[in-house]
Amino acid sequence: MSVLDWVVILVAVPIITVALNQTYMYFFGADRKPQPKEESTGVKVKLVFVGLMTVLFMSALDQTVFSTALPTIVGDLHGVDLMLWITTAYVLASTLVMPVYGKFGDLFGHKAVLVTAIALFTVGSVMGGLAQNMEMLIAGRAVQGLGGGGLMIMSMAVIAVIVSPKERGRYTGVFGGVFAIASIVGPLIGGWAAESIGWRWVFWINLPFAAIAIVSTLVFIPHIKLNKGKVHIDYLGIALLMVASTCMVLATTWGGSKYAWSSHETITLFAVSAVSFVLFFINENFAREPIFPLWMFKDRNFNLTTAISLIVGIVMFGAIAYVPTYMQMATGHSATVSGLLMLPMMFGMFTMSIATGRATSYYDHYKWLPIFGLLVVSGGLYCLSTLTAHTEIWHICLYLGVLGAGLGMCMQTLMLIAQNQFGVKVQGTVTGANRYFGQVGASLGAALVGNLFVTNLMKYLTEHMPPGVHMEGGAQSLNPELLKTLPAAVQEVVVTAYAEALAPVYLLVLPLTLAAFVLMWFVREVPLRHETGLEELEAMAPQGVKSFVPEFDEEDVDWTYVPRHAKQ
Repeated sequence: MSVLDWVVILVAVPIITVALNQTYMYFFGADRKPQPKEESTGVKVKLVFVGLMTVLFMSALDQTVFSTALPTIVGDLHGVDLMLWITTAYVLASTLVMPVYGKFGDLFGHKAVLVTAIALFTVGSVMGGLAQNMEMLIAGRAVQGLGGGGLMIMSMAVIAVIVSPKERGRYTGVFGGVFAIASIVGPLIGGWAAESIGWRWVFWINLPFAAIAIVSTLVFIPHIKLNKGKVHIDYLGIALLMVASTCMVLATTWGGSKYAWSSHETITLFAVSAVSFVLFFINENFAREPIFPLWMFKDRNFNLTTAISLIVGIVMFGAIAYVPTYMQMATGHSATVSGLLMLPMMFGMFTMSIATGRATSYYDHYKWLPIFGLLVVSGGLYCLSTLTAHTEIWHICLYLGVLGAGLGMCMQTLMLIAQNQFGVKVQGTVTGANRYFGQVGASLGAALVGNLFVTNLMKYLTEHMPPGVHMEGGAQSLNPELLKTLPAAVQEVVVTAYAEALAPVYLLVLPLTLAAFVLMWFVREVPLRHETGLEELEAMAPQGVKSFVPEFDEEDVDWTYVPRHAKQ
């Protein structure tokens, strides 16, 4: 083995050992420190948590189930050139609505908004399952995104109300574990469906989960409405934010592929995006119910964690989106096996997410967790940048495991730090704003990295394909099954093309990860509060306002008090 292999092993072994120990302690170990509140053991809270896990599992499953089915889908619908839009459409749509869901949850109640999100997600799944061409498929993914954008925001907002920041890490850590499990199951389902019953089942599988999610939401999640007065919706702010976000993603998606970076189309899109963002923030200064209250950006920790979340979004969605595709096309493995080869990464995310969540609830110091996690992510990216057409599979799996462990240490803690800076009245708004910028990173990552990957792939295939080779449908219809029927010389060109297209992706995002590592050092380690959002509401409620306990003994909770313009 090379020196690089030994370095990775020396980093990975202690990470995995600690993760396994913390996972065991989470499920079977006794707490060494008494918990200050009862909310972590309340039966009603656990039922709410089960319902939210169902919602999150459905959302996470949809983001990963396409990874192994993607080559088969684009080959069947003859649209390799539109492949990146299957991912980008979902990410873009969910990005547009995340801050809107967060604000609406604070205004109208989290429960009603969450049910709406699930319904939209279900409609998009039906559209995708019935798609007969790439355009209809992409439209279905966009509608899914309009619903999916609210699933994670509302789940995190509900937990932020019923669980204190000090205890919240134990729950959000499991959220990260659920995401990792879905990330394991998703590629397996996608690969199995593509090889057996048909890729359309990657959409149909969402319907039973959606039904369970709606029932769980209606039965278990209480109705907590923070504002019963007249609601003022920031329509202009919503419109400006959507225009700015859409133009930005379109510019990064089309730039360098459909249009040159210096073309007037690309420059116009960037200009419209910049102007729209400026007008949006000007509008937010005067709106009665701003989507992004500007006073949030006066908080140092919020600004830093939001910037880091944006970078992590670029890394996660950009760096791993095309790994399963590479596994199928470059190594010759089936879609199902390609999904199994992602297990090391998801195992790293699962174990480290749970271990990190427990650590933030147990220890007083938590800042070192994302700092070390970002350093581990950087190491994993560098290792993946060394991929070639002949890299051994176990090397790839080891590198992915290191990357997953680093990501698992970062994601949940960054959100917790941002939420801890603000009170219960604006948890939905803060969560939506923080995740919006994380999804902006995901959009940029999927667009820029996808653009680079697909452009390099098509260029290499065009330049190196042996003369006289004919493929039905051309390179646009290239898929794993077609590849097996081609001559050995052509297969070698395709394998090399996928490796040459993917390796530069990791070097592209590595400097950004190192920048996030530096930024994390400037975050102030503010002690996590022990009060739940419900207790905070009770403390601020005027005399005569209905009161309740954290275990939700009452079936329906309706808070009517909260100053509309109350600032932190």
